[in-house]
Amino acid sequence: MVGKRRCSIRIPTAMTTTNGDGFPAELFLWLSPTFPVGGFAFSHGLEKLVEDGIVTNRASLMAWLTDLATFGSVRNDLLLVAEAWRAVRAEDTPRLHAVAALAAALQPGAERQLETLTQGRGFGAACTAAWDVPSVALLAHGNRLAYPVAVGAAAADRQIALAPTLDAYALSFCSNLMSAAIRLSVIGQFDGQRVLADLLPILRTAAQDAASGNLDDLGGACFASDLAALAHETQHVRLFRS
Repeated sequence: MVGKRRCSIRIPTAMTTTNGDGFPAELFLWLSPTFPVGGFAFSHGLEKLVEDGIVTNRASLMAWLTDLATFGSVRNDLLLVAEAWRAVRAEDTPRLHAVAALAAALQPGAERQLETLTQGRGFGAACTAAWDVPSVALLAHGNRLAYPVAVGAAAADRQIALAPTLDAYALSFCSNLMSAAIRLSVIGQFDGQRVLADLLPILRTAAQDAASGNLDDLGGACFASDLAALAHETQHVRLFRS
């Protein structure tokens, strides 16, 4: 594009550490429950759905997560991860800042915005403390670093391929919500693993679609989930921040 500005992000030349199967080890660390992003504090509106009797068992939980991956916030987050990754790999700072601003503004309510920005800030702080991730450091100077943008930018900085990044992010997103469902007594540990196992092909498809998609594909039709997230803001008794 004529007149397109390029950024000064320095992408590390060393390839990322991998395990024996070639899967980037950083993804295991960054997207594990022990990485200090504070994801345990958020239910993504699930707590309100449970209180209203909409998500009550394994089947209804599976239906909700499937909808998020196919038509809702999981799908949108994956598209944002991919756009941030591409912006860093293209060394395009304006594009990176644009997707960061879009990701922060895209949330349907205050708690959902709090959820993504809190985790994004936590991820940025922990990641920059231990890894050479210049684009994440650049974004972390502001106060509006959304979680999927932080993950996508970090993966690109560390030369981690887009496909495993998307796969790992999708599974981590749903695993965190599974943990919330267990703490809300919707299901037990074994049923939680059964749901995640059933979700794997759905999440893989969502990740593949995001890898071949772009920001024009952003959008959703999970209105009940979005409304539940809004209603959670005034829920009288609650365990979670969203």
